[in-house]
Amino acid sequence: METGGAVGRAIEEALREDLGTGDVTGEAVIPEAAPGSGEFLCKADGVVAGLEVAETVFRILDPSVSFARRVEEGASVTVGLVLAAVSGSARVLLAGERTALNFLQRMSGIATMTRRFVRAVEGTGARITDTRKTAPGLRAFDKEAVRLGGGVNHRFGLDDMVLIKDNHIVAAGGLTRAVELCRRHRAALGSGVRIEVETKNLAEVEEALRCTGIHRIMFDNFTPDLMREAVRAVDRRLETEASGGITLATVRSFAETGVDFISVGALTHSVDALDISLELLPLHA
Repeated sequence: METGGAVGRAIEEALREDLGTGDVTGEAVIPEAAPGSGEFLCKADGVVAGLEVAETVFRILDPSVSFARRVEEGASVTVGLVLAAVSGSARVLLAGERTALNFLQRMSGIATMTRRFVRAVEGTGARITDTRKTAPGLRAFDKEAVRLGGGVNHRFGLDDMVLIKDNHIVAAGGLTRAVELCRRHRAALGSGVRIEVETKNLAEVEEALRCTGIHRIMFDNFTPDLMREAVRAVDRRLETEASGGITLATVRSFAETGVDFISVGALTHSVDALDISLELLPLHA
């Protein structure tokens, strides 16, 4: 993950939010020159993501801090495993602890959930993809975590691709009209902009298939049986995507319909952070 540019600024903003004018507890308790070392300890089974971001947190605070990863990004991890070792100024380590853990725990939680979905559809050919249901300001981190968990990223923002949803169809006066308007606009944007259309029933699927210029059809809130019919109707002429309330318990039934992509908002909007701690080691250790 590239931690410069906007991502680096987001990390800096997170540090400013947490530090304010300074860590008054650390400054009171720890001598300025006191060294420290610690370990990021995994306290739950899962998939690790965000070690690079955690390292960047400490590098921003003090470039002399040493951060040594013990596992690779995207690795499956178990309780008790040391994910990384960090050493430097004890004040700096504690000043950066919460910000580093906030990123690391959230990203690892997303990667862990993504990996569960990916494993649930193994052998079907379906790919798990994310949505724009991310925490404001954290989209780059959330989507990187999905990638590390084995998922694929959908559009990053509204400028990435055309996605004609139900409200667009209402505003345009119909699905066919919405597609035609987007095709005209796409000509001005360039041929690299792809068009996806959301459909709610088989009639809309058939209407979308009569349009030209579409790259993917989304089946929104279809049952597995209905989706199987829709996939059969598309007959590989376009990419297909399942969306709407799909859970770990149901995802396999949707994947077995032959759909190409399954988008899951819960990967990022309902995150269970992976339990990870930073344990400072005694000075004599």
